[in-house]
Amino acid sequence: MPNKDNANGRLRVTYVKSAIGYEKSQKGTILALGLRRLGQTVEHTDTPMIRGMIAKVPHLVRVEEISA
Repeated sequence: MPNKDNANGRLRVTYVKSAIGYEKSQKGTILALGLRRLGQTVEHTDTPMIRGMIAKVPHLVRVEEISA
C-alpha cells in the first residue's frame, strides 16, 4: 500500500480479484468504493475513510498514488 503521508492526494483503486466467496461486508466495501466490474479503476481523494475501506479488502484491489 502507498505511504500514508499524502493526506490530500488522490488514490487510483483497481478491482483485481473477485469478491465471490468472501464475506458480505467485503462485497459491500467493494461496492462502496464504486467498483462494479473486475478490472475497473476508480479515483478517490486520499482520506482516512477511503484508506480504511482499502485496508478491509487489500487482497481484492490494487492501489496507486496519483502524483500531482
